[in-house]
Amino acid sequence: METTTAVLPPFIILDSHLEEWLREDIGRGDRTTQCLLNQDEAEGKARWIAKADGVVAGLPVAARVFQLLNKKVDFTALVKEGEFCEQGKVIAQIKGSLDALLTGERVALNLAMSLSGIATLTRKYVEKIEDLPTLFVDTRKTTPGLRILEKYATQVGGAINHRMGLDDAVMIKDNHIAAAGGIGKAVNKIRSRIPYPLTIEVETENLEQVKEVLEYQADIIMLDNMKLDMMRQAVEVIRQHNNKVKIEASGNVMLETIRAIAETGVDYISSSAPITQSKWLDLSMKID
Repeated sequence: METTTAVLPPFIILDSHLEEWLREDIGRGDRTTQCLLNQDEAEGKARWIAKADGVVAGLPVAARVFQLLNKKVDFTALVKEGEFCEQGKVIAQIKGSLDALLTGERVALNLAMSLSGIATLTRKYVEKIEDLPTLFVDTRKTTPGLRILEKYATQVGGAINHRMGLDDAVMIKDNHIAAAGGIGKAVNKIRSRIPYPLTIEVETENLEQVKEVLEYQADIIMLDNMKLDMMRQAVEVIRQHNNKVKIEASGNVMLETIRAIAETGVDYISSSAPITQSKWLDLSMKID
């Protein structure tokens, strides 16, 4: 399949995170490598190998980890981001300071394995509906500190990013509605205060709420945890009232259910599963 173009955040944003994770692992010094090499400037080569089938993601991030330790390290990716690789495939070659290669190995591999696992599971969801107009999007259910990379990995897998944080868009959920005293009060109060051009999305759980949201002209209506029959009715009601309103389905989205949900006619399906339920893709590094 043809994947979407994933945009890696700039390193001016990522470097502070990568440096922190390196410091966490190195602590007061890499006792093994420092004693073994005795501060020698020895150089070496290594290969990264896929030990399981999956979609590879995070190679540019891994390369940066090594280069933060030694800017002369040459990390050459042999596959493209988002490429499906079979077990045994050599996915990258590295040349440079053995000190950097050995010290950075774990952090670089951990990040790439985690991101590749997310991309692999995301791809499975996307492939279930790739012949339909519905788009698959991620959520804010991410690991604190890793959101920017986890959402990058879902893009590599073919998904669309939902809002990155609370400042990206307005999403009025059940607790906001309860706090405001109703859907109308929540929408009106927020609309009068948010900057242009932020969109307003409202979460609904039944047809009565859908009809109420339509009265207050939200930009996006989320159909949350609805059964398929109700979801189909909600889509019909929304389309008849305002065909420009976008419709998002969320809740109980699984590989077994995503296609039936898409066939109701919603524009987007959101799920945290690719991030919260993915398994790391096993990768290894071998010094030549």
